[in-house]
Amino acid sequence: MNTLGWLLQWPIRALVLLLVAALPLGVEMANFGTALWAAILIGLLGTLLIGPLKLLLGPAWAITSLGGLIAPVSFLFNWLITVILFGLAAWLITGFRLKNGLFSAILGAVVYSLISDFVLRALGLVDVEVTRAGLLVA
Repeated sequence: MNTLGWLLQWPIRALVLLLVAALPLGVEMANFGTALWAAILIGLLGTLLIGPLKLLLGPAWAITSLGGLIAPVSFLFNWLITVILFGLAAWLITGFRLKNGLFSAILGAVVYSLISDFVLRALGLVDVEVTRAGLLVA
């Protein structure tokens, strides 16, 4: 994917965040600007923290999934990383609020991940190497 396609992901993800905030999940977003910053931050945090999070969660993942043999456990650990990134972005950005705490972070991250993955795939803007905070974590 080229740089333009990669940069187009952020405003699209911001629109998805606004959609998630419109759903009754306990996610609040002040405006499009806040959603854009949140989308950028989730992407950057995913890029910067994916290695340390996988290193931190790696031993637990290896034990519970028998070294990756049990695929649903690997899938759950990827969701856990997405929830951590979503919650961290909400904690860092004013105007991005999780009304019900962890419950809102889990629901919001799952819905955000699924919708953004679907929309970006439909638009042909998905690159697993770049999309760190989405459904597929490379």
